[in-house]
Amino acid sequence: MGGSGSSPCASCKLLRRRCAKDCIFAPYFPSDDPHKFAIVHKVFGASNVSKMLQELPVQQRADAVSSLVYEANARVRDPVYGCVGAISYLQNQVSQLQMQLAVAQTEMLCIQMQQESSSSTAGALPPTQLIDQDIDKSFLLAAATANNFDSISSQYLNFGSSSNVNVIQDPALKRESLWT
Repeated sequence: MGGSGSSPCASCKLLRRRCAKDCIFAPYFPSDDPHKFAIVHKVFGASNVSKMLQELPVQQRADAVSSLVYEANARVRDPVYGCVGAISYLQNQVSQLQMQLAVAQTEMLCIQMQQESSSSTAGALPPTQLIDQDIDKSFLLAAATANNFDSISSQYLNFGSSSNVNVIQDPALKRESLWT
């Protein structure tokens, strides 16, 4: 029975059928974890999952099952967006963290410039005016980056307003830090 002794696999239990020795589900849906197959079956259907697994080489099937379980869980949690919703949320979080990092790096740069200008008194302008000019430039850069982030994030957070959702990769989202 499914290669695991006398207990049928989770798939055969749920579908109430006899688990054959060559059951395609048995290695990936053990009887001690029935929820795993139940959720995949609910979202994709047993027939479709069986077809997908049969088309894959044996060494790739375990990864495919893991992916199907993840996708099915995401679809149950968020029936509209599923995995795309999770990916969008994580991309937004990465963008926010990159923004926070840029602001922190700008603040560090300002502090370093203050320390350098206080240690060297040479220059055409008094040190306080040099610091004020450099700080203004740094904060303008941070503000420009923040404004760009706000427009991009609102564009991508509202991508589901149409019935036909296409995910587009925007090169503006792939920013590189100016300080690395």
